[in-house]
Amino acid sequence: MGRPLIRSFAELSALGSAALADVLSGPDAAEAIELAARAGVQAAQLRLGRHLLDQGDPATALGWFMTAARDGDAEAMNMVGRCHEEGWGTPIDYAAAAHWYRKAALRGHDWAQYNLGHLYLDGRGVFPDRSLAYGWYRRSAAQGHPRAMNLVARCLEEGWGVPRNPKAAAYWYRRSAEAGYFRGQYNHATILARSGREDEAAMWFRKAAEGGTEAVRLAVEGWAAVRPIAETCAPQ
Repeated sequence: MGRPLIRSFAELSALGSAALADVLSGPDAAEAIELAARAGVQAAQLRLGRHLLDQGDPATALGWFMTAARDGDAEAMNMVGRCHEEGWGTPIDYAAAAHWYRKAALRGHDWAQYNLGHLYLDGRGVFPDRSLAYGWYRRSAAQGHPRAMNLVARCLEEGWGVPRNPKAAAYWYRRSAEAGYFRGQYNHATILARSGREDEAAMWFRKAAEGGTEAVRLAVEGWAAVRPIAETCAPQ
C-alpha cells in the first residue's frame, strides 16, 4: 500500500520525524511544504518560494518570501531584496532591494550584507558609498562568506572606501581562495605569480579555471600564454 495522502497541517504535524522526512523527500513533498507554508511555518514558506522560482513562477514566489519576511525571517528578507534587484516577479527596484537587504543584514545575514555592499559600491538604490560597501563586505567576510572575502581584498587592493593595503588584500584573497571561490583563487594566483611563486600560482590558476566562468578560464589562459607556468596552470 502507498502512503496515505496528507490532507492537513495537523496530519503533517502528527507524523513522527522519520515519517515527516519521508514525506518531505517523496512525491508529495510540494503539497506537504505548501500545507506547512499556509500554516505559517517560515522555513516552509521560504522553501516553497524557492521551489516556485525554480518552476518559473517568480510572482507567487515573491509573495511567499514577503510573507516570511514580514514575520522576521532574515533569509526571506534577503530573497525579497534579491527579487527586487533582479526583477523576479516584480519590476526592478534597487531602493526596495536595499531596504530589504538592510533589514536582513542588520540581523546578521551574510548574503544580505554582501548584496547590500554591492549596492553601495555601485550606487544602485542608495547613494554610492565605498566605505559603507567595504564595511558590509567586511561583516559578511567575518562570517566566512567567500565572495565577500574576495571583495574585501579588492577594496583593500584598490583603496575603495579604505586605505590601500596590499598585504591585507593578499591575506583576504588567500582566505577567499581557500574557501573555494574561483575569483578569489584567480586573484590569489595572480599575486603568487607576480611574486615569483609559480608552482603555487599554477595550482590556484588551475582551480580557478576548473570552477570558474568562461571569462576566468580565458584570463587563466592569458596568464599561461605569457608565463613559464603555462603547462601547469592550463585547465585539465
